Amino acid sequence: MPDNTLYYGDNLAILRSRDYFPDASVDLVYLDPPFNSNATYNVLFAERSGAQAASQIKAFEDTWRWDSEAARAYFETVEAGGQVSEALQAFRKLVGDSNMLAYLAMMAPRLVELRRVLKPTGSIYLHCDPTAGSYLRVLMDAVFGPENFRNDIVWKRKAGRGETNKAAIRFGITADNILFYARSKAALFTRQYRPSNPHYIETKFTHREPDGRRYRLDNLTSPSPRPNLVYEYKGHMPPPNGWAVSRGRMEEMDKAGRLYIPSDCTKRIQRKRYLDELEGETVDSLWDDIPPINSQAQERLGYPTQKPEALLERIIAASSNEGDVVLDPFCGCGTATAAAQKLGRHWVGIDVTHLAITLIKARLRDAFNLEAGKDYTVLGEPVSVPDAEALAATDPWQFQWWALGLVGARPVEQKKGADKGIDGRLYFHDEPGAD
Repeated sequence: MPDNTLYYGDNLAILRSRDYFPDASVDLVYLDPPFNSNATYNVLFAERSGAQAASQIKAFEDTWRWDSEAARAYFETVEAGGQVSEALQAFRKLVGDSNMLAYLAMMAPRLVELRRVLKPTGSIYLHCDPTAGSYLRVLMDAVFGPENFRNDIVWKRKAGRGETNKAAIRFGITADNILFYARSKAALFTRQYRPSNPHYIETKFTHREPDGRRYRLDNLTSPSPRPNLVYEYKGHMPPPNGWAVSRGRMEEMDKAGRLYIPSDCTKRIQRKRYLDELEGETVDSLWDDIPPINSQAQERLGYPTQKPEALLERIIAASSNEGDVVLDPFCGCGTATAAAQKLGRHWVGIDVTHLAITLIKARLRDAFNLEAGKDYTVLGEPVSVPDAEALAATDPWQFQWWALGLVGARPVEQKKGADKGIDGRLYFHDEPGAD
């Protein structure tokens, strides 16, 4: 598998290729597949569309249909047997031959392949919403094993009210879910921190050393009975369970000035925790500190499902090391790719539209000065005139997006007129002081 590679094509076919993806070749998978939310997205306008105008370009409809192709995918997975087969059969009994079953039949074989390509030390993060999240959780249990479930992370992507319709029949939806599974018990994980709440700092770190260094007092009681930790220290009797540290460690802390020892021996000895040593709050499963992409965000590309780089940076930092391989099989506009590049990881992205590949190329060029064919590999695009002609004949829009990428242009809003409209824009920048 080449390092730093973009693949154009169906991710299932690409993932199934052992030449591209040998067993246990990937350290981290992040995927943000279509949610099956019945939303239709107009990528170039960067908004949900209502009635579709003929001039609009859509990269995808976030909708799945139970048809002959979906049935074929379903039976292929069922006939393979195992826990995934049983899960899909149970889904069919529950939801019938429905659009939801079509979606799950699409996801199942891809998750199976993603498990195959993950290293034992690897992890997978699946981004979803409440529409199919509960089904995907069961499906992930079948693929990875319930013992490898780590978290159902809640990312609060909206502030304020989620439902503004007065006729709303439910509480507002303001969050997405990210299902985090390990490949095995050997999976890497690095604890993450975020800035501490200012109120917490002001109310807890209320003590100061003579030099002004702020600290708080913390308990030194053992959480469970430990006979070897039951000892008297400087006239202070131990708590019922004993101290939290051995006598030797207590003496070291005392010598370093890290103990608060009351003159009243009836009061407990406490440890000092200094503000300047505070790493921050431990990140838990509620992520409410990463805002979504807004209209003024510098990283905004106009892609409707674009996620903030900070979200991917947290995931990549938690579950991979520098030099590891990060895979995004639904890479869209390439946020996982950009975050991996920024954090010194190798990356692999797959998408079924040339629009996505073109956007990622522009993003890598603008942010990191990387050029396709020189700094990374692109596979699946036309490499000859006959290839280009075939693409133009079978899918003119894909051909247009691919052609725009050749000259470094980005697609724009498509409003056809007599001149067939503007396909893309390419900007030229003069050097300062140039004539």
